[in-house]
Amino acid sequence: MVNIGYRPIIWHLMKYYAHYGHKEFILCLGYKADFVKNYFLNYNECLSNDFVLSSGGKEIQMLNSDIQDWKITFVDTGLHSNIGQRLKAVEKHIGDDEMFLANYSDGLTNLPLDHYIDNFIRQDKVASFVSVKPTQTFHVISTKEDGLVTSIQHVTSSDTRINGGFFAFKKDIFRYLGQGEELVLEPFQRLIEKEELVSYKYDGFWTCMDTFKDKQNLDDMYSQGRAVWEVWKTPETY
Repeated sequence: MVNIGYRPIIWHLMKYYAHYGHKEFILCLGYKADFVKNYFLNYNECLSNDFVLSSGGKEIQMLNSDIQDWKITFVDTGLHSNIGQRLKAVEKHIGDDEMFLANYSDGLTNLPLDHYIDNFIRQDKVASFVSVKPTQTFHVISTKEDGLVTSIQHVTSSDTRINGGFFAFKKDIFRYLGQGEELVLEPFQRLIEKEELVSYKYDGFWTCMDTFKDKQNLDDMYSQGRAVWEVWKTPETY
């Protein structure tokens, strides 16, 4: 719920999905669930949309809208549940959909979501995630047994790739997810053994908000008109 500009990061992410036509959301709530609920229950469209105010403020005519056609299901998935168990807790809310999308909700991208979904369908596997280059300022090293360094390079210059937190699943994922298990540990290992897990390499914009510095970087991009994750805006904006 940390803001970037006028809206929290989860709003930016939901707006991204809605741009591609995915407007039904299930929020897996835990810590500060009341804060998330109250935010949407008291949602103010005027903060991020154009509007006309008249009659001394008594009448407001919205010129566009953010969430009018969204459907959001709020589910308390436990204060201390891990990601796998939060996913398991909302299984019944997915309904008859044969596939669904999931997200850690702490990262942003301009990934062409429709291409990613088309690739997942073509691959015909149970699970997929977006593979990205890390954005942190760490260095990757290689050493000999005695500790002698043989190479050192910035992590973004290496071949290292990480799970970007954008997922596509078939409902079969729940057959691989046991009680108390974390998503990317036991279930993903089972999927790997069955050759049912694929990654989608993406080298375009991706970043996460894990630290205060990450927030500052996103705030700077937003204030400077470089919020490239806002795919719902025209390219000319940037």
